[in-house]
Amino acid sequence: MGVFEATHPLPGAADYVRILPELVLSVFGMLVMLIDPVLDERRSQPVLAGIAFLGAAGALLSTLYQAQTRFWGFAFWEMVKVDAFSVFFHVVVAAVTALIILSSFEYMEVQQIRAGEYYGLLLFGAVGMDLMSSAVELVLIFIALEISSISTYILAGFRRRAAISAESSVKYFLLGSFATAFFLYGVALLFGATGSTSIERIGQTLGLYMGSARGPILAYVGIALLFVGLGFKVAAAPFHVWTPDVYEGAPSPVVGFMSTAPKAAVFAVLIRVLFQAQAPGRTWLIWVAAALSMTIGNIAALVQDNIKRLLAYSSIAHAGYLLMAFAGLPGNGIPAAMFYTAAYAAMNVGAFAVIGHLASADERYVTLEDYAGLGRRSPTLAAILTIFLLSLIGIPITGGFFAKFYVFSATLQANLVGFTIIAVLNSAVAAYYYLRVIVVMYMREPREHVPITPIPSGLGLALGISLAATIYLGILPGRVLEYAHRSVNLLR
Repeated sequence: MGVFEATHPLPGAADYVRILPELVLSVFGMLVMLIDPVLDERRSQPVLAGIAFLGAAGALLSTLYQAQTRFWGFAFWEMVKVDAFSVFFHVVVAAVTALIILSSFEYMEVQQIRAGEYYGLLLFGAVGMDLMSSAVELVLIFIALEISSISTYILAGFRRRAAISAESSVKYFLLGSFATAFFLYGVALLFGATGSTSIERIGQTLGLYMGSARGPILAYVGIALLFVGLGFKVAAAPFHVWTPDVYEGAPSPVVGFMSTAPKAAVFAVLIRVLFQAQAPGRTWLIWVAAALSMTIGNIAALVQDNIKRLLAYSSIAHAGYLLMAFAGLPGNGIPAAMFYTAAYAAMNVGAFAVIGHLASADERYVTLEDYAGLGRRSPTLAAILTIFLLSLIGIPITGGFFAKFYVFSATLQANLVGFTIIAVLNSAVAAYYYLRVIVVMYMREPREHVPITPIPSGLGLALGISLAATIYLGILPGRVLEYAHRSVNLLR
C-alpha cells in the first residue's frame, strides 16, 4: 500500500470536482432506482421523471461550476482531463438528457411503460457519455463506452409489447458487441505499438514518425480498428446497417437521445484520438467513411415512407457531414465539428419529440401519410417540425445552416474541393426528402383518423428550448463558435 501511495497519490477534492457531473448523474440514477419499487405504479411517473430531470439539471449546473479554469486539469492518475473541450460536450450531453426527460413525461404515460428503469438508464447512459468526453485514457474510454452502450441497448427495447422493439434491441446489442470487440482489439494493438494506452503518450510516440514513410504497422491497424468501433456508434457507413431498424423499433424519445448524446461523446473521443494521438492513416479513413455516409444515407432516405426510418438515414448522412470536419484537422475542423454537434443535437431532439407526440399509443402513426394535413389540424406542431426540418436541410436563420457552412468552409480551407462538392450535392439530394415531409403536412388532405392531442407542458418546454437553441445558433452563432475555437487552442 505504501508503494502504491508513493507512485499513485490518493485522489483529492479537485479530482472529484473534475468528475462532478458524472457523480451527480450517478447519485440521481441510483435514487430513481431505489425510490421506484416503493411507489405506486400509477403515481411513480411524475415523481421519478421529476427526480431524473433534477439529476440532469444538476449535472448541467455542476458542469458550469466545473467550467471555472481553477478546476481544469488532470484527475485520477491522468485518466480524466477537464478543459474547455470536455466542458462543451458535458453541456451538450446534460442538455440533451434533460430535454429527453421532459419530452418523455407524456410519452411514458401514453405508451403505458413503467418509468423507474427508463429514467435510471437515461441518467446512467449520460454518465458514460460524460466520462467519454473527458477521458484521455483508452481503457477508461472503453469502460465509459460500455456504460453508455449497455444503457442504450436496453432503452432501445423498452416498448416491451412491440416485437419490433425487442428485435431492435437484440440487433443493436449483437452488432454493438461485435463493434466493441473491434475497439478493444484496436486498444490492444495501440498498446503493443506504443507501450501505453494514454492518448497523450500515444501521440508523443507516434509523433516521432511524423513525416516519415515508416511507422509501426500495429499503430495503423489499431487506429483502423478503433475507427470501426467508434464508427458503429455514430452510425457512419459502412458500419450503419443497424441504424434504420433500431431507430424504427426504439421509443421515439430514446431515438432522439441515442442519435445525439452518444454521437457527441463519440465525436469527442474521435477528436482526441485523431488529433491529439496524431493517428496515422486517418485521412483516408475519414474521407471514405464520410463520402459513403453522406451518399448512402441521403439516397436511402429518398424512398422511405416511415418518418423514423427516414430520419435514421438522415442521421447516417449527418454523421458523414460531421466526419467532413475531421478532414480539415486541426485548422478549423474541430470547432466546426463541435458547433455541428450542438446544432444537430438541438434540431434532432426536437424533431423526435414531435414524432413521439404524434405517434400515439404503440407508435401507430409514424408513416408520412399520417402527417397529411398536419398544417391545418395542428398548425403549431407543423410549424415547429418544419423549422427543425429546415434546419436539417441547412436553411438560413437555423443552426443547421451555420453548421454546414462551417464544415464546408473547413474542408475548403484544407483544399478538399472535390470532397466539398460531393457534400454540397448530397445536401441538395437531402433537401428533397425533408421538403417532402413539409409538402405532405401542408399540401395534402388531413387524415381524420390520426388523433391530435394538446401539447403537454413538459413536451412544450422541451420543444421551446430546442426551437430556441436552433434559432439562436442560426442567428447568433459567434459565441458558441468562439468558445469552440478557444477550447481547441487549449487542446493543442
